Amino acid sequence: MNKKLIFFDIDGTLWGHDRIVPESTKEGIKKAQKNGHICMINTGRCRSFVRDRDLLGIGFDGIITGCSTMIEYNGETLFYHVIDNDVIEYAINTSRSFSFRPILEGRYNLYYDDDEFGRDPFGIFIREEMGDDVLPIEENWNKWEVSKMSCAVDDGHIEECYEKLKDNFDFMVHNSSVIELVPKGFHKGVGVKKACELLNIPIEDTVCFGDSANDIEMFEAVNTGVAMGNSADVIKDMASFVTTDFDKDGIYLGLEKLGII
Repeated sequence: MNKKLIFFDIDGTLWGHDRIVPESTKEGIKKAQKNGHICMINTGRCRSFVRDRDLLGIGFDGIITGCSTMIEYNGETLFYHVIDNDVIEYAINTSRSFSFRPILEGRYNLYYDDDEFGRDPFGIFIREEMGDDVLPIEENWNKWEVSKMSCAVDDGHIEECYEKLKDNFDFMVHNSSVIELVPKGFHKGVGVKKACELLNIPIEDTVCFGDSANDIEMFEAVNTGVAMGNSADVIKDMASFVTTDFDKDGIYLGLEKLGII
């Protein structure tokens, strides 16, 4: 079998809400690597927000973060896209004009202002996860290093805000209260194609595992897309096949079915 380049989403694929990676998943990935295949995370999370020791302890060969705005391989940064701070400043001011609460996402830090989040559960979660690596937006004005953004949305008006920001960003609407602002032209599929170019692996030898609508472009880019059993219907419909749920040995069984392990 040719060397495969295998991409894994995180949430709903490698782990669930408890953020515990099943032992069978760890075993499957290690076996795939032992058999000469390359295993990479491909996530919408920015790099600073991918830090869980158990997750990284699996020993992935590479990590694609921030909807393909950063690509690492063997601990080396191969590609990194930083948004111009003038664009970020405009996005902050525009999103705030619609009463959105911005979160800036970068390589080393997340940025948000405490007076906008207070005891908001999402803000608390980020603070608990990131600690001192969460910095205030205002105190670091125009000194940010950012590759994408998110916004907490309280009162709608998403379409109106998008009209003002669409020249520089694509919107990913997760639900009525959270949106992501991704640099124009970036999505998970971009990272697949870029990684193939950088590692000199043909797209015909690519595989991905995912579960949700934000994995659509990744599934479109790879040769073989494996949907978790717990996936959204849109992902199941476009998958090469559907494995079991992430917590029912889904990744291990998927790799086994493909003959990778």
